[in-house]
Amino acid sequence: MDFSVLYIYLLILQCTFISISSTVQALPRCSPKLFREYIGAEGKSVTFSDVPINSNVEFHFILSFAIDYTNASNPLLTDGNFNVFWDTENLTPSAVSQIKAQHPNVKVAMSLAGDTAAKGVNASFKPRSINSWVSNAINSVTKIVKEYNLDGIDIDYEHFLADPDTFAECIGRLLFHLKENKIVSFTSIAPFEEDAVQAHYLALWQKYGHLIDYVNFQFYAYDRGTSVSQFLQYFETQSENYRGGKILVSFGTDGSGGLTPENGFFRASSFLKREGKLHGIFIWSADNSKKEKFRYEKQSQDLLAT
Repeated sequence: MDFSVLYIYLLILQCTFISISSTVQALPRCSPKLFREYIGAEGKSVTFSDVPINSNVEFHFILSFAIDYTNASNPLLTDGNFNVFWDTENLTPSAVSQIKAQHPNVKVAMSLAGDTAAKGVNASFKPRSINSWVSNAINSVTKIVKEYNLDGIDIDYEHFLADPDTFAECIGRLLFHLKENKIVSFTSIAPFEEDAVQAHYLALWQKYGHLIDYVNFQFYAYDRGTSVSQFLQYFETQSENYRGGKILVSFGTDGSGGLTPENGFFRASSFLKREGKLHGIFIWSADNSKKEKFRYEKQSQDLLAT
């Protein structure tokens, strides 16, 4: 090839690369706008349509809870056979379809386990074997997902009668099957700062973290009266624990602990947003927010949307 032609060709390539590079650098950094809210666990007749929905955010309702216990006055373990424990009178399959049709930005997930199966009965993780639990969980969870036309699944076990490796393997295999077969499109976990809880979720994260889209960290499980500076330190600590994960910040409207909106939650969230670290906000829970007419749901979504 003639040297002058080669020189011109290389010059064109260089200019093209510079142009593309400049364009990429000029693109605005994406600002995540994910808002999530647990709903249905407290039996307070809250409906999807009660909750204000900002069309400029991605909104996830999380039905609470499906539990692998019998739904009876004296619940018993079922080794991965999940039953619906949320408010089935108001949060029906048709209600899910209706809210998703009315709001294209809404998706609906369900959370597994939670704190209790009934008053005084912990929703404990206790499989007979990994294979039996996984088989039962795949069948029962898939059935509920299809019946309710759900988009995602959240893992919220808080009590454990099995070791971390068994938990990681059971939940990991369940998540793998649900995603691999496109039964759900997103997954999340809901750990909090307690040694036994963290041991189980970190074992899951280490082996199957690539299958988990969001970490709904329960920052409201920290002590009541948490300050803004403490909250930001907790966020950094959990970001290290769940390295590479999308850690969502959170507060409760049930009088629980952590950093409350009154004490600076939105100030802390705004700081994380400016730093490019705010992956989203979730609230526990719509049932408890109803009495305040969902004032903090509106404020959370406004912060995410602007």
